[in-house]
Amino acid sequence: MCNAKRRQKRLAVINDFTGFGRCSLTVSIPVISRLGVQCCPVPTSIFSNHTAFPSFYFEDYTEKMPAYIAEWKKLGLSFDGIQIGFLGSHRQFDVVQDFIRFFRSSETLVLLDPVMGDNGKPYALYDARMQTAMRQLAAEADVLTPNLTEACILTSTPYRSEGWTEEALFSLVRQLAALGAQKVVISGIPMGEDLGNVLLEQGKEPQILCSRRVGTERCGTGDIFSSILAADAVNGVPLDVSVRKAANFISECILVTENFDTPVTDGVCFEELLYKLDR
Repeated sequence: MCNAKRRQKRLAVINDFTGFGRCSLTVSIPVISRLGVQCCPVPTSIFSNHTAFPSFYFEDYTEKMPAYIAEWKKLGLSFDGIQIGFLGSHRQFDVVQDFIRFFRSSETLVLLDPVMGDNGKPYALYDARMQTAMRQLAAEADVLTPNLTEACILTSTPYRSEGWTEEALFSLVRQLAALGAQKVVISGIPMGEDLGNVLLEQGKEPQILCSRRVGTERCGTGDIFSSILAADAVNGVPLDVSVRKAANFISECILVTENFDTPVTDGVCFEELLYKLDR
């Protein structure tokens, strides 16, 4: 009788590494690990602290990424999922496309968090050429998780922070799905006293899941959100269950953080509540 042992789930995470500020890989590694998935980082750039601080050290990792990834190819690694976050140069899109082509199997799930902007404005780096590259990369994603700003950029939709009707949001999420993803989540949409997440899965009707707005908006919560969804996806957790889990976890983290002397730029004290994340 065969007694072969199963392999732990493995997720490659392509994102920047930010030493201080609780975002990007600094958040993804502990969150994904807590959910029982091996997190394998691919840094796209190195920041001493994120860009909301008055100054920061930055190193572009574009030239180093191919050699870094080549060693993984030699090792014959395989991944149950690939999570993609901040890409800092146009060439990195080519590197990531190559990574997907090489490591993706029929069992590999690709989640793209298209980090391009917030509060209605694209980041300075994301000119028209970079925005086009992100739309092309979105076609490779199984799961696409933009915030409202990024959803508008990807679909060339005029941005507004409030006043979205259900019909308009459902139209927006369908336009995103038309880019190629099987599942789409637009996260953190202001809806009065609530925050809404709009979901669309292929073959189903779109829906809106709401959670109560709490505390102060803080840096890094989007990285927590996408990391929970990515780890849950490779673990086979239904999307709506995962979205509720992520939204509730972030709300609890914000409330706990209010009890600490923690500036907004320092993110949320998620370490206090990691034990609450269920596989």
